[in-house]
Amino acid sequence: MSQHKVVLLLGSNICDKKNNLDHALERLKEVGDILKNSEYLTSEPVEFVSSNNFCNIASLIFTHLSPIQLLNFIKKIEIEMGRLNDSKISGSYTDRIIDIDIVTYDALKFSSERLEIPHTKHLFERDFSRILLKDFI
Repeated sequence: MSQHKVVLLLGSNICDKKNNLDHALERLKEVGDILKNSEYLTSEPVEFVSSNNFCNIASLIFTHLSPIQLLNFIKKIEIEMGRLNDSKISGSYTDRIIDIDIVTYDALKFSSERLEIPHTKHLFERDFSRILLKDFI
């Protein structure tokens, strides 16, 4: 099986934020090897108003899953951890226990209703993302 190099961004802004990120990273080990994690970073919500700041982390993994298989696994983690609102479906952002985004997948360029790779907002528009990704991209 071939291994794919994937950069993920994870964020949480409710409950035990750091523990939420650590739990999601543990679950990701089921489908790949984590090669490197960034430092944790606290940031204010982007594109919505909340009094709850985020705890964020970037992670570099190797996985055998295809982009859609990985996305399906990520969505399963989010639902199992209690995430109720998917911003792709609802069209808006809210507080969330966990958010996991695929930022890059090898050098792939891919776009569908459910997934865009690379994740251009994280690469070019969000300050917190650029800080976390500086050693990954």
